[in-house]
Amino acid sequence: MRKNKKFTFSVEEARWYGSNHKIEQWVHSFLTTIGNNRGFSDGLKLQKRYWLGPVLCDLNMFGRCCGPEDGLKYYEPLLNFEERVKKMQLSIRDGWEVPPLIVNHNKGKFELNDGNHRYEALRRLDIHMYWVIFWDSDNHLHTLKERIKR
Repeated sequence: MRKNKKFTFSVEEARWYGSNHKIEQWVHSFLTTIGNNRGFSDGLKLQKRYWLGPVLCDLNMFGRCCGPEDGLKYYEPLLNFEERVKKMQLSIRDGWEVPPLIVNHNKGKFELNDGNHRYEALRRLDIHMYWVIFWDSDNHLHTLKERIKR
């Protein structure tokens, strides 16, 4: 289906890659192009990773790790953060299909590795369920499947 076709980075496309056990290929293609997060892609390639998704899940399961607030892992100045989030909100209202968020699952905890601005734009538009691609390094995603089903 996808041979020699240009990526769209839509949820539907990501779901196709996920159902065909190729979601890692989709993730790296996304991160190294429009996702603009080559460093994360390079880091993921340092060892074997295990993947689940995309899965529709409650965004309340995790929060952002990037933004202007104190205590977040990655700081971004308020004006920069707000500008990016507001542009995404407008794009969503205009029909942009937001690519799935990418979240690490590690010993029962979550870290939103890619999609902090997308996450915030979705939340501000009162969207509480969205598509997420989960990954871990220890193949404990079976425990995550049970949490998502609840």
